[in-house]
Amino acid sequence: MPRFSRFGYPILLSALGAWSLLLVSCMVVGERALVIPPQIPGATLVGSDSCTKCHSGITHRFHDATHAHLSQTLESGKVQNISCESCHGPASQHVKAGTRDTIINPKNNPESCLRCHVNNRAEFTLPHTHQVLNGKISCNDCHNPHQGAANSGDAGARSLATAANQTCAKCHPAQSGHYIFPHEAMRDGCVSCHSPHGSVNDKMLKARNTSLCYQCHFQNQPSGTSIIHGGVDHSNNVIRGTCWSAGCHEAVHGSNVNSSLRF
Repeated sequence: MPRFSRFGYPILLSALGAWSLLLVSCMVVGERALVIPPQIPGATLVGSDSCTKCHSGITHRFHDATHAHLSQTLESGKVQNISCESCHGPASQHVKAGTRDTIINPKNNPESCLRCHVNNRAEFTLPHTHQVLNGKISCNDCHNPHQGAANSGDAGARSLATAANQTCAKCHPAQSGHYIFPHEAMRDGCVSCHSPHGSVNDKMLKARNTSLCYQCHFQNQPSGTSIIHGGVDHSNNVIRGTCWSAGCHEAVHGSNVNSSLRF
C-alpha cells in the first residue's frame, strides 16, 4: 500500500490539485470566462493587430463571434479581451517566419479547443463519436470560431436549431432532406435525439431503444397493461425492439409517404 507520509491523504490531494491547474485552461470570473493561452516555446505575444495585416478577412468579422465574449490572462496577470493568440498561441515566430509550422492551427489539432472544452474531450472517448481525436474531422468542420454563433450553420438561420441542422446536413443530407411528413423533432434540431460529440449509444443517440422516443411521446396510460400511443395499443409492438427497428416507424427523420413515419 502506498505511503502518503504521516499527514495521510493531503499530499495526494495536493498532487491532484497541481494536475488540475495544469489541465484547466479556462475559468469563470464574474460574468466572463478567462482563457489561458497555449504556449509555443520561444514565442511571445504580439497582439491581434499583427494578425490583421495578413488575415483581415477573418479578423474583421471576429467582433460578433461567440469567442469574442471571452477574456484571457496574460503572463503578467493582466486580463484583456480574447485575441487570436488565445487559441493559436503567441505569434512572434509566426510573424517573423510566415510559415504554418510556427503557429497552432486548431483545424489540424483539436488540442487547442479541448484545453477549454474539457467536457467534449471526455465525450470524444465514448464508444460512438465523431472521429475528431484521430484527425478524420476537425472541430472547425462543425463550428465557426471566428464569426457569429460557434455553430457553423447559416448565419441567417431563423433559429439555433435550424443552424445546427444545417451544420449536420453538410455531411448527412439524406437524413435532413425536405420531407412531406417531417419528424417534429427535427424542428428542435438533430441534437434533440443525438449527442453530436459522443454517446454510449449507437448512432450517438441520447438514449437507447424506446426510452429515446418516450422523451417526447410519453402519454398518461389507462389502467391495465396496455401501452397506448395515438389511440393505438402498442403493447405488443414495444417488446419487438426500438420504435424504428420493429417494422413500424422506420423513417425516423421524415417520410414522403406516411404521416406515421413509414417508408
